[in-house]
Amino acid sequence: MKNYLLITGMFLLLAGLTEQHALSQGVLRKLREKAQDEIIKKALGEEEGETPPAQDPSRPGMSNTQGGGLSTEIPDVDENIRLAQTAYGSKNYRDARYSARQALLGVEMTMGHRVLENLPQSISGLQAVTEEDQVASTGVTLTGLIIERVYRSNDQELRITLGNNSVLLSATGMYLASGNVTTTEEGQKIIQFQGHRAVIEYDDHTGYTLSVPFGQSSIMVVNGVNFASEEAMMNAAGKFDINNMKKQLGEQ
Repeated sequence: MKNYLLITGMFLLLAGLTEQHALSQGVLRKLREKAQDEIIKKALGEEEGETPPAQDPSRPGMSNTQGGGLSTEIPDVDENIRLAQTAYGSKNYRDARYSARQALLGVEMTMGHRVLENLPQSISGLQAVTEEDQVASTGVTLTGLIIERVYRSNDQELRITLGNNSVLLSATGMYLASGNVTTTEEGQKIIQFQGHRAVIEYDDHTGYTLSVPFGQSSIMVVNGVNFASEEAMMNAAGKFDINNMKKQLGEQ
C-alpha cells in the first residue's frame, strides 16, 4: 500500500507542473481522481480477500495460500547516524549517504506514527480503521512524508491524508496562488478552514474533497464519501485539529 500512496504524490506532481490557468479549470481535481481510482483498484484487490488462483498444472509444487508478507520496521535513527559517521570518516560516501537517508527515514516514520496516535478514534459516528493506517516516506525530499487514516461505517467513509515536505502541497498551493482562481467555479470553491485558506471540491462520483495547506510545507487532504451535505462534511473535517498537527509535524 505504501507504493500506492506514492502514486498519489507522483500524479499530484504532474498537477503542480501544470499551468495555473489549467488548474483553475479543474485539472487538479481530475488528476487527483485518477490517482485515487488507481489506489482504490489496488486496495480492493487486497481487502476483498479474493480467492487464490487455482494451481497451474504446468508448474510443479504447491501454490502459496498463506503468509503475512514482509514486516515493516522503523529504522533505528541513532544506529544509522552512528553508521553514517563511521562510513563518512572512512570516506565511504556511498554507505554514509545510505545510512543518513535511513536515519531521516526513521525520523519521518516515527513522526508519522505519532501523528496517527493523536488523531481521533471516531468522527461523526465513523470508526477509525487503524489496521489500514499508512505511513510512507522515501527518506528524501521528493515526496517526503505521507500519512493516511480511514474512518468507515457501512457505505460512508472519511479519509485523511497528510503530506509534509510533499508534492501533495505543490498542486494545491499553485491553485490557491493562481490569479485565475474564482470562488464560483463549478464543483469547487475557496474557503477558510481553521484560519487557513482551503479548497473544497464536490463530485457526484467521488464525493467531497477538502485540501488545506498549513505551516511551511504541510497539507491536509480529507475525502468524504456519502456525506449528505457540505455542512456535514465540514463538521466531520473540523474534528481534525490543524494546530495540533503543526506541532506533531514540527511546523511551529
